[in-house]
Amino acid sequence: MHAQVQRWVWTQGWKELRGIQEAAIAPILEGTHDVILSASTASGKTEAAFLPICSRLADAAGGSVRAIYVGPLKALINDQFERLDGLCTGLGIPVHRWHGDVSQGHKAQLLKSPAGILLITPESLEALFIRQGSSLVGLFSGLEVIVIDELHAFIGTERGCQLQSLLHRLELTLRRTVPRVGLSATLGDMSLAAEFIRPGGGAKVQLCNSTAGGGELLLQLRGYRRRAPDARQLASSEDDSNRGPGGPEPADGRPEDEHDVGAHLFKTLRGTHNLVFANSRANVELYADLLRRMCEEARLPNEFFPHHGNLSKELREEAESALKAKQRPVSLVCTTTLEMGIDVGAVQSIAQVGVPPSVASLRQRLGRSGRKGGPAVLRMYLQEAELTSTSPLPDQLRVRLVQSVAMLDLLLTNWFEPPASGAYHFSTLVQQLLSLIAQHGGVKAGEAFLALCHQGPFARVARHDFASFLRGLGQRELISQSSDGTLLLGRVGERLVNHYSFYAAFASVEEFRLVSGGRTLGTMPIDQPLFVGTYLIFGGRRWRVLAVQGDEKVVELEPAPAGRVPMFESTGVGGVHDRVREQMRSVYASDTLPRYLDARAQELLTEARATFRRWRLSERAIVASGRQVHVFPWAGDAVVHTLALALRAHGLAVETLGPVLSVEGQQSDVESALRALVAAGEPRAESLTRYVANMALEKHDGFVPEELLARDYAARYLDVQGALRAAQQVLQ
Repeated sequence: MHAQVQRWVWTQGWKELRGIQEAAIAPILEGTHDVILSASTASGKTEAAFLPICSRLADAAGGSVRAIYVGPLKALINDQFERLDGLCTGLGIPVHRWHGDVSQGHKAQLLKSPAGILLITPESLEALFIRQGSSLVGLFSGLEVIVIDELHAFIGTERGCQLQSLLHRLELTLRRTVPRVGLSATLGDMSLAAEFIRPGGGAKVQLCNSTAGGGELLLQLRGYRRRAPDARQLASSEDDSNRGPGGPEPADGRPEDEHDVGAHLFKTLRGTHNLVFANSRANVELYADLLRRMCEEARLPNEFFPHHGNLSKELREEAESALKAKQRPVSLVCTTTLEMGIDVGAVQSIAQVGVPPSVASLRQRLGRSGRKGGPAVLRMYLQEAELTSTSPLPDQLRVRLVQSVAMLDLLLTNWFEPPASGAYHFSTLVQQLLSLIAQHGGVKAGEAFLALCHQGPFARVARHDFASFLRGLGQRELISQSSDGTLLLGRVGERLVNHYSFYAAFASVEEFRLVSGGRTLGTMPIDQPLFVGTYLIFGGRRWRVLAVQGDEKVVELEPAPAGRVPMFESTGVGGVHDRVREQMRSVYASDTLPRYLDARAQELLTEARATFRRWRLSERAIVASGRQVHVFPWAGDAVVHTLALALRAHGLAVETLGPVLSVEGQQSDVESALRALVAAGEPRAESLTRYVANMALEKHDGFVPEELLARDYAARYLDVQGALRAAQQVLQ
């Protein structure tokens, strides 16, 4: 490497480079291939990429932006800016940030004298295309490399597809290929990651994978029981279920188990630095408030602060800085916001409250602990309902606990979910077409197809489908066509492009208004499909869906028949992988109690296994209980969702409860429907989507022609082949 880079390494006091840093030098210095660097969190991937990049730029960093770093979060970009600035100052390489919080003065200076390294988000890169389209060639004329950090966060997402499109369009503008370097600690399938970083050329991507960094792990899963409401409370809840917002609070109020979880967090974490992942924003606020009040009651300074996307930038940065400074004990209660590589320094431990979203997410979170040679510490807190004679079967099976055990078992074998793939991403195609038109002031349909679909990230979209897509956008006034065939922005398209929110390809989860009998019950974020006749849990009660008005964001409900609400939160369609459900079945069938379970968790797992054996679920996959028939395909959410739609197509009312399909009717009816499914062979996935009331889940789905939207939905969320296999196995 360059002599000044060698000097910088020496001044850091490093005695040697880490494995991934050694492996990255040759391919990045060569600068002719795309490269993926995969290594554990805190393994030095940023330096692995930028030490050789800076060696190349050290003597010639001016004339244009020479390297682009794309990060998923503004906070991560700010963090990496400080990190790279220290390296680059002595090398004469300017480092620039570009996102919504950077002043216009700094941006104007870069546009006037482009040089060095640019750190940017996909959304800000999109804004550059639209606002500085004519200046892109000059700004990036000498571009040598593009670094994509937290690669796993982009793969299979609308935002990732947007980034692929922007990078492809940049290369079309420059009329040459620019090598790409991807960084990640969590890649379940390196071939999928390679294909993502270079669509159509994944086989040529060089893979640098380091397994070093797996130190000691201290692990505990703690179980808690949530006391069930008594019969009088249940009766009161049912009597008042139609009163809407004037009705009583949920019967159990704030459960004692939440206080017990908070008490253990307070006792264990107080006086140290930690991250507490609580899954939802509501839980973050709940536990941050609970722990703050415990500090006040103990007459101690508060050590626990919330951290989620709805907080102001100032509050988030203040909490991050306090944890990083280590001047006093600080623990942050957070959602996924601190799952990425934002540098908050070494923390003593990670706490996970509730079921983790995925094994990959759990591994990413765990990587925040165990730095600087110490052990990684993970404590998980799982709440399960106290069982009664009316407890739903998922509660009896302790589904939440067993899923968490399965995920931990898979984590310990170093398995985690591969990235999602296969979607058409029509929503992002809407955005990218409008962006392309805005960049050039108009574009021919054939040119747009070649730029976006033929060899671009939307390669699954055929020419005839693209024509249908354009006609649909024209009907909705997003685009228009001049007499010479040039595509222009239509009335609606201009309004979209000129709005500040256009640059993001993704949308926040939509809040739907819940209505029953003409009265508003409240609002609820809906990030999963709804079907007429299925059930929804809100306010501690069960409701039946009567209608979904997608444009108005309204769900009409009626009180469901009496019954206990299962204590299983949805992870969204497609959220749980087949391998996790297979491992759950193995956990149920085993007699071994994992050493990481505390005494209460061992009791809960023992109860779950007793239920599994009592229902003989190792021998059969369909069991009847009263008017409910329970189907256990032991498959991931995509298969379970597809089976639910197929059963609905046969006129059956189906409720999905995690791994269980609960069907109203007789067992013979369910078996007959499954036999008909097997006899008919693999169904056409799009035909099943007519039972989904809200297919438009992505930002611009509302503009996509229905036929194409159904195809995209099926590719994302359904697995017809897996459902057919599961139906055959269930009937054996």
